[in-house]
Amino acid sequence: MNTIKRITLLFFAASLCTACFEDLDDSPVTSKDIKDFVYKGMHYAYLYKENKPDLANDRFSNNSEYSSYLNAFESPEALFEDLIYNRQSIDRFSWITNDYFALEQSFSGTRKSNGLEFDFYFEPGSSTNVFGIIKLVLNNSPAEDQNLQRGQIFNAVDGIDLTENNISSLLNQDSYTLNLAIYNDNNTPNDDSDDAIETTSESVSLSKISLTENPVYKTEILEVNSQNVGYLMYNGFTADFNNQLNNAFATLQSNNVQNLVLDLRYNPGGSVNTATLLGSMITGQFNGEIFSKLIYNNDLQSSNTEYRFTDSFDGNSINSLNLQKVYILTTNASASASEMVINSLKAYSQIEVIQIGVETRGKSQASITIYDSPNFKRNDANPLHTYALQPLVAKTINKLDISVPNEGLTPDILLKETPNNYGILGNENEPLLAAALQHILENGRYVQPQTNNLNKLSTKVDYHPFENDMYIE
Repeated sequence: MNTIKRITLLFFAASLCTACFEDLDDSPVTSKDIKDFVYKGMHYAYLYKENKPDLANDRFSNNSEYSSYLNAFESPEALFEDLIYNRQSIDRFSWITNDYFALEQSFSGTRKSNGLEFDFYFEPGSSTNVFGIIKLVLNNSPAEDQNLQRGQIFNAVDGIDLTENNISSLLNQDSYTLNLAIYNDNNTPNDDSDDAIETTSESVSLSKISLTENPVYKTEILEVNSQNVGYLMYNGFTADFNNQLNNAFATLQSNNVQNLVLDLRYNPGGSVNTATLLGSMITGQFNGEIFSKLIYNNDLQSSNTEYRFTDSFDGNSINSLNLQKVYILTTNASASASEMVINSLKAYSQIEVIQIGVETRGKSQASITIYDSPNFKRNDANPLHTYALQPLVAKTINKLDISVPNEGLTPDILLKETPNNYGILGNENEPLLAAALQHILENGRYVQPQTNNLNKLSTKVDYHPFENDMYIE
């Protein structure tokens, strides 16, 4: 569908929605005005509109009834949450913000951060004490300046021992001190029953800054059995860095890589269009064919969109590798657009996708940013407030009409990251990369190592651009 036709359809749907009700007084802005925006935005675009009776086109017979409905909610956030369909298992990802400037910055890869990302585990033999492990140190960050490294352990912050309940409050501060520890496996790396976390006297103080992350984290060329293997760690589908992504593939292309290990283990998602570009860079033989399809709610069904493999973007030629096999490393942090790439490529028998790691997040839906404007876009947004919605508006499916299951994508080779050996990213001995290299070297044979049984915690620390999100530009 061409852009003009699609925009016309969206404008028409928006007019159908807003025509249902009289405009509420918008000067000065009130909580009720913002709730009016929340309702109309969800009524217009929400993917699960048909599952919420309060969003039905004939829900209100007059403006008085509609006004009473809005007044029943204490806040815009309360109304938004009430309109979410099955928060626990279906829509885990729609959200509302009262600061769309920060939202827009995040979509450009900018956030307040000291450059660290963590994993957390209960200490061996404990159900209360927790230790953190640095899983990622961002380039050009305060953490890199302090020479912090992936795999370092800490068990206290500001001298306070870590527990499951205080992790977020301690590490969401703008400044804090990490109290470092060491992981002692007592020389039994395959048996964690005698492992221990031992406190040290070392500490590192950090402060957060406004940090713009280039998601193209690392590109390496490795030689395996006289063939070049490319390694690319890519941490977010940030449209502002599409050129840098294409440049990374130029490096891979110029080195004539026969295999690619694409590391998406900490990639939470991002731009649908950028995901399509990445798929096109990995391949090249599917130009013009369907990469992914989006399905909207019934009112916007005619605006369904197909994303197709391409050989160019913004006037630039894509550096494609024309691979018949790709290895993709995943964890539960691999979500949305990362899953879209795996799912879309798996629909083609001409390329083999070998997934290594653990199950992905399980998110097949995409969102858009909805502003308080006549057409719900950024132009002419109400200047009296900065609320915006980021609801799920479409479900992604591959060319075979298969979506990512809610439980995530299951790896071909199951391999957890091990706290006593996180390894160096891009190094041939790092466990997940080593598994891919062994699979290449042994022509598909792989010996499964023993893995740890430590309990990993799901804890939100800091805000990551695109966390739980895949957005449509």
